[in-house]
Amino acid sequence: MDLEKAFHMKGGLDETSYTKNSALQKRGADTVRHITLESIEKLIMETRPKSMGIADMGCSSGPNTLSNVKEIIAAVEDTCRKIGDAAPEFRVYLNDLPTNDFNTIFQALPDFYREFNAGKDHDRRPLYVAGFPGTFYGRIFPDNCLHLVYSSYSLHWLSRVPLGIYDERNLSINRKSIYISTRSESGVWEAYYKQFQEDFSLFLKSRCEEVVNGGKMVLIFLGREGPCHVDRGISLLWELLYQSLATLVDRGEVEVGRLESYEVNFYAPSKEELEDEVRKQGCFKIEVVHKFHMDRDATASNSISYGNAVAKAVRSIQEPMISHHFGHGILDKLFHLYGKLVDQEMVKDHITSTSIVLVLTKS
Repeated sequence: MDLEKAFHMKGGLDETSYTKNSALQKRGADTVRHITLESIEKLIMETRPKSMGIADMGCSSGPNTLSNVKEIIAAVEDTCRKIGDAAPEFRVYLNDLPTNDFNTIFQALPDFYREFNAGKDHDRRPLYVAGFPGTFYGRIFPDNCLHLVYSSYSLHWLSRVPLGIYDERNLSINRKSIYISTRSESGVWEAYYKQFQEDFSLFLKSRCEEVVNGGKMVLIFLGREGPCHVDRGISLLWELLYQSLATLVDRGEVEVGRLESYEVNFYAPSKEELEDEVRKQGCFKIEVVHKFHMDRDATASNSISYGNAVAKAVRSIQEPMISHHFGHGILDKLFHLYGKLVDQEMVKDHITSTSIVLVLTKS
């Protein structure tokens, strides 16, 4: 499967779209907003750009994208006022894979421009927004054009399913799971980790060419607590999705071979793994590395159960991939089962996801 063509969040504006189900990602970004804003203030005071390049890498298509851009620009303008400088012109580059629903973002731009320009008739700075489709595991932008790279909940997605998952007959060695689980052979987690190392190293190398000296990157990941890959966090959510698919196999609604050949292009790194890759690459200095957690209130609402809220959020991310592999017809049944399993697990104990924010400066 060509993930650059097949992998994307669900576009559009319907009830199962990413646009309607990205509140969890917004809550995570808001939790560490103070770190983002402090990093921007330091960046402006140290570099004082006249024309500022800002890239949102893995922007997707929901409301979070332009909300993030708005907050970044406001932070730059506030800092410029503090130090008595004129605000720079803003070059904003929105990056995601080519199949991303960029049209939903572009349709929101007229209102965004009007809001940006409100009250600035006498001191209006230019703002340019453009889409740059393509994988961020490689070069996207010209040399030395970016001052700030922002990526929120994107870099845990791998460029591909790890090649080490498959044996010499091209069969998965992880046929009883779709991610790393207690049933996985040792070679499974090693394959995932190796793929993450290759991808993140390439991301850092590519950004090193594109970011100006003194420029910064603010990167937010889904991660894990420590060396163990299996916990009551993200790995459990993948396990429950596998169990939901296995139930459909037992009912005869999904072929067993289809399930045994499905793997996700995902890896939850630990804080230590991230730090190791940054140090090995050598182009960026670690300014901040901070773990934080999201409780159930980050996703649940008063109108639906926590499990159903999680199911809608996961569906908005995984639907294109699951439809491609299993067919569209199983989606409603699958995520109904998934939501019930999540609720059952929450009765036992909370499912708490770990996130990591990493702030890097090009040295």
